[in-house]
Amino acid sequence: MKVLVVEDEKRIASFIKKGLEELGFVVDCSAEGNEAYALATTQQYDAIVLDIMLPGRDGLSILQQLRKQANAVPVLLLTARSELGERIEGLNLGADDYMTKPFYVEELAARLHALARRVSGERLSILQAGELTVNLITREVKLGETPLRLTVREFNLLEYLMRSPGRVLTRTQILEHVWGYDFDIETNLIDVHIQRMRKKLGQEAAACIETVRGVGYRFVRP
Repeated sequence: MKVLVVEDEKRIASFIKKGLEELGFVVDCSAEGNEAYALATTQQYDAIVLDIMLPGRDGLSILQQLRKQANAVPVLLLTARSELGERIEGLNLGADDYMTKPFYVEELAARLHALARRVSGERLSILQAGELTVNLITREVKLGETPLRLTVREFNLLEYLMRSPGRVLTRTQILEHVWGYDFDIETNLIDVHIQRMRKKLGQEAAACIETVRGVGYRFVRP
């Protein structure tokens, strides 16, 4: 998942970013409301973790404006434990969930996964294609009963492709979603990771990842 974390307290933002990245998330951070709003409206995110109290534009006004624009990206609010009124207002404005500080990053990750499943309509936390199964919660990949060892980046790449079977994903889309920051579009970074991943998946599963020459890649079910 690619997540935008909007938090002006550097210690908390660093804690969230480090914890989520260790769990395989791609994380962008912003400490200022206007910058955060610009990112939320120009970049594609699977979810936004949004503090209410921010310099510049506050979190609730960001949320309100996103919903007015019919932007349905899941938003999880961060609030102080005592601010019940803000939590209620946020939920009424279209927030999908909230957490009070302090919190465990493992719970935050679980809630973000739940929001993503709810939005996509997925009832299960497992992606499957033939003998290949990917558990999004435990981050286990198996070919039949045989576990496969993928790196964090390889797992995120496989998940991104499997979530959109049949859809051609451009190199730019893959770089932005899986790596989370800008690269030279001519880099062979994606191709190297695809090649390594295909070797680990075996012939039948590897054949599901098709190269679309000059464009990118797509995942096709066996």
